[in-house]
Amino acid sequence: MANDDARTLQRALEFRESSRRSFLIGSAAAAVVTTDLAFTRVIQSQREQTRILPLDDDDARARFPNDRWVLFPGYKTSWEEGLWILNSLRPALSKRAQMAVMGYSNRGLDINNVVATMNRYVDNFRLEKLYFYGHSFGGMVAVEVAARLRDRGIPVELVLLDSSPSSRYDVLDQRMFDGVVLLYEAGVRVPISVRGTYELGERIVHKNERTWSQVVDQTLEQLSPLAPSSELIQSESSYIYHFDVTRFRLSLGDTRVVFAGNPNDGVVDYARARSGWARELPDNLLPVDYVTDGALPAHASPQWNPGIYQEVVATVQREFVPVPRGGGWKRYF
Repeated sequence: MANDDARTLQRALEFRESSRRSFLIGSAAAAVVTTDLAFTRVIQSQREQTRILPLDDDDARARFPNDRWVLFPGYKTSWEEGLWILNSLRPALSKRAQMAVMGYSNRGLDINNVVATMNRYVDNFRLEKLYFYGHSFGGMVAVEVAARLRDRGIPVELVLLDSSPSSRYDVLDQRMFDGVVLLYEAGVRVPISVRGTYELGERIVHKNERTWSQVVDQTLEQLSPLAPSSELIQSESSYIYHFDVTRFRLSLGDTRVVFAGNPNDGVVDYARARSGWARELPDNLLPVDYVTDGALPAHASPQWNPGIYQEVVATVQREFVPVPRGGGWKRYF
């Protein structure tokens, strides 16, 4: 009997100790989750406004106080990745202007907001020359913003389209429109966990375009607190779906448009996109082909292939962006 009592007491003590450990572990885990959720909420709230993010370059600031290259990021591109892309192009872009990235609001892509933000940016810095870099779908946004700024008397000198579709029909995988856009326009928002699983599968299916390291890096980025919100991604899909370049044919004035891409692109049909821009913007698209041969992934990937894209940008600038005149300029070119 005494032995039974002793065993019962021992089990009670072990249970108490185990419960205490479980409680402490559970509390610590809950604290981590709560902190992570709080951190995520702070980041998301900070990104509710459309913002223009500068890429500081002291040399470019001194030489080009009133000129800017502005990069319009592509589909699913976070603010951080936009800056990464811009930084990979810095050696070439900084030869003509300072640099900045358009940061889309996590509340969703609002083109009126983007135009207003760009207009304020021009006024605040008294900009004189603007050059736009349209990364993937960002080329659509760049063309519309350029057209609408010109209507306000603010000309954009050049728009460089990097693998940008001219319409939704240039996108090779039309399934994104079957579900994402319809859900968005019905008021349904896709949870980030579902989105992450879908995107991982999508990248594995298109494995020939990426290394395994790139598949992992890009998937983790989309699941991080820094990633664009699901609402932003769905609104970007909707923008691509409804984009009609013919609305801007008469509004671009003498803004020059250059298309660069890769025939091996597995996201956007290179030939169809190139001919679509040429057909719809005959007075603006320059009849020169710039091909990003050797890039992997083949679609809009300056951050992974900086040397290839820097050479394209440098060539475009030599051909179509005049070198500023004045004291001391020549030593930079």
